[in-house]
Amino acid sequence: MDWARDLPDWPSHALSRRVSCPPHAWHVQETGRGPTLLLLHGAGSSTHTWRGIVPLLANRVHLVALDLPGQGFTQAGTRHRLGLNGMTEDIASLCNREGWRPTAIVGHSAGACLALTLSRILVTPEGTPPAVIGINAALGHFDGIAGWLFPVLAKLMALNPLTALAFSAGPGPLRRAERLIAGTGSHLDAEGLRLYARLISDRAHVDGTLRMMASWTIDPLLDSLPEIAARCLLITASGDRAVPPQISAQAARRLRHAQLCKIDGFGHLVHEEAPERIAPLLCDWICAANPDRSLRSGV
Repeated sequence: MDWARDLPDWPSHALSRRVSCPPHAWHVQETGRGPTLLLLHGAGSSTHTWRGIVPLLANRVHLVALDLPGQGFTQAGTRHRLGLNGMTEDIASLCNREGWRPTAIVGHSAGACLALTLSRILVTPEGTPPAVIGINAALGHFDGIAGWLFPVLAKLMALNPLTALAFSAGPGPLRRAERLIAGTGSHLDAEGLRLYARLISDRAHVDGTLRMMASWTIDPLLDSLPEIAARCLLITASGDRAVPPQISAQAARRLRHAQLCKIDGFGHLVHEEAPERIAPLLCDWICAANPDRSLRSGV
């Protein structure tokens, strides 16, 4: 994505700024006052995924959303730090540089994995681990043949410099976006589809997403779930075709302090489909998990 060309008509662009924190040049959106919520999108998305959530929470909390390295408007300074560990360390460095001490980290899909790993190294102003909210958290493996075939294909595609060009230059990006979103079980409006069509038409974004997928290893995280001290809320949507709801149910049973919330009628992008359902849920749970931190009314 081109900062000068594309940012002016991107959702919440007035909140955007560029932050240089090696090795990446980050795109950050920041607004609001109060306890800090760090918002992390999933693979292949960007800050736009929170466009419905941000207006509903900005009068109650301090919101920080960022594009993951190599995706959206964040320029990756190296291609060798796009896995879970590298991204965790680099986001933690960014938080420390900017003085952000999140009360909670909200992650969608793969962003929930980052939220959990970050909860082990970041601390709240009270010195406790930040709470974690995972929305359709990708905390499991693909079943069957996809379990070994998909990582191999992702690595091969990421190593081929022509792959991102083939993905981004194909005909009918809007039709491709419609098929991709429908495959997750979600139904977005025309604006939502248009935004994803723009993302999958961008070679750098596609390349960054492929390299993240090729580098993604979550076995150490899954093994460590019982050791995570953070309070966690895992939100699942019954119609999610990308990450089956039972993945979150299994993870919740292994986490020390986890609650499971099931929502009917939506898919993998439930927070984009129904922000008015998700935003109050976030605030209510954060208030309950942090009774000494008041959130001003407004949702």
